[in-house]
Amino acid sequence: MSQKSMDDVCATLKEGGCRSVHIGGGESFLDFDGLLALLKTCRRHGITVEYIETNAYWASNEEKVRSRLEALSSAGADTFCISVDPFHAEYVPYAAPLRLAKWCRNYGFGYFLWQERFLPMMKGLDAEKVHSRAAIEAGISKDYIWDTAQAYGLRMGGRAVNIAEEYSPRKPISEVANNTPCHRLLSTDHFHADMYGRFIPPGCTGIAIPLKEAIRGIPAGKYPAFEALLEGGVAALLEYAKGCVSPDRDVLSSDNAGFSQDRPAPAPCKTISAIDTGSYTSGCNLCFHLRHWLSKQGCCPELDPEHYDASLQYYST
Repeated sequence: MSQKSMDDVCATLKEGGCRSVHIGGGESFLDFDGLLALLKTCRRHGITVEYIETNAYWASNEEKVRSRLEALSSAGADTFCISVDPFHAEYVPYAAPLRLAKWCRNYGFGYFLWQERFLPMMKGLDAEKVHSRAAIEAGISKDYIWDTAQAYGLRMGGRAVNIAEEYSPRKPISEVANNTPCHRLLSTDHFHADMYGRFIPPGCTGIAIPLKEAIRGIPAGKYPAFEALLEGGVAALLEYAKGCVSPDRDVLSSDNAGFSQDRPAPAPCKTISAIDTGSYTSGCNLCFHLRHWLSKQGCCPELDPEHYDASLQYYST
């Protein structure tokens, strides 16, 4: 984050009544100087940092850890949330978070392992190596992805959207397009503010609106996908998508008839098999694909097409 973004985000959070945050990512330690600057900015604005999230990839030796703990303490930090679970084992040897925890104990820096209960599951894996999905399945269970997600209370969205089809049967749109308003889209019990000063709703990837608007009020009609979900749930988003007309397309174009579950999506979305067949694993799964399609139409500034395209590259079957 730039210093201006740090100050703007902190000031806006304070305006909205937020007095404490945690710092996550990505991975917070990819830019250690930036992390220190953010800690100091939060302190200057009177915002408490409850903890810093890290996967401990950087904790390669004790002297490096000691030096960084001293710098963090001076900047106002005192606790880590250290990630350790089967998902992270694909990218970071799980010995790293355990070493960081040990050194935190040695130097009196607070920490908690998120989540320690996964350690018994992982005892069949070499702690000093990263592991492929196949290796983790062999060492834990073929269902470790589903089991870990269920333990966390996570839905299969974002980069895991394709995995949902491995564990859940597809259902007709009529069974998953519920009309329950998604009020949690404006929940403030746990939300994220990103480095660009945008409000990220809890548990829902690919939607971003300016943090200042989330705090001060969102102009009616400015974010149609967000508004449809907030007021009428996935069913309302489906109805909006069926009538969506891109402002930069010829109204006579055959591609301009709106979203339909009964025909292939426009060329940029041909990889979405669920749209071709008209069946989805859940309302959230349908919502993700609707938002992907809408992001291509140029009518929803709160949706980033690059996010959806990138997410769909993972774990394709």
